[in-house]
Amino acid sequence: MSLSSILSADAIDNAIKDCQAPDSFCPKKFFQICGLSKKSPAEVKKAFAIMDNDASGFIEEEELKFFLQRFSPGARVLTAAETKNFLSAADDDSDGKIGADGEWTSIIWLLAGH
Repeated sequence: MSLSSILSADAIDNAIKDCQAPDSFCPKKFFQICGLSKKSPAEVKKAFAIMDNDASGFIEEEELKFFLQRFSPGARVLTAAETKNFLSAADDDSDGKIGADGEWTSIIWLLAGH
């Protein structure tokens, strides 16, 4: 399964184009442009599963830096600062990873302004 089964290809392309320059990635804006912020919790969980490369039930920092490439294989990797900022915003319990049960869905809704 790919994220294009959840999100439109045009929306993904627009979101990737918006953050092409290093240190330009903003999770809130990215989630809004790609449409993930408007998806149901079930769809968000499907997206999480796609991004959880090792199927551990968590997205760790190493996986998070390749976040954009999960949307588009040719996309850039997040910079160290972008990765740390994203992890900091999403890691509710400060364990260094984002969990599928609660944290991921919460971060999508939080960053979308809900």
